[in-house]
Amino acid sequence: MFLHLGADTVIPLRSVIAILDLKITGSAITEQYIKNVKSMNKVIDISDNSAKSFVVTDQNIYLSAISSQTLKKRADYIPVGDQE
Repeated sequence: MFLHLGADTVIPLRSVIAILDLKITGSAITEQYIKNVKSMNKVIDISDNSAKSFVVTDQNIYLSAISSQTLKKRADYIPVGDQE
């Protein structure tokens, strides 16, 4: 399964560690964490500078313009085939 983060970016769902809301977790600690990861060139901003959420994976952090609630719904969605 894959998770679409927006801006033509899709990641494997198994690599997702956390999906977090930037406004709720907008503390100094969160800002410092993202700044530290940015200094290691591991932050990928696909939000066009309008990030609402960030997704922590086993290799990178993605800043997304899609809300954390929507991303969670997408992650929980399991398509069901024809059941005849």
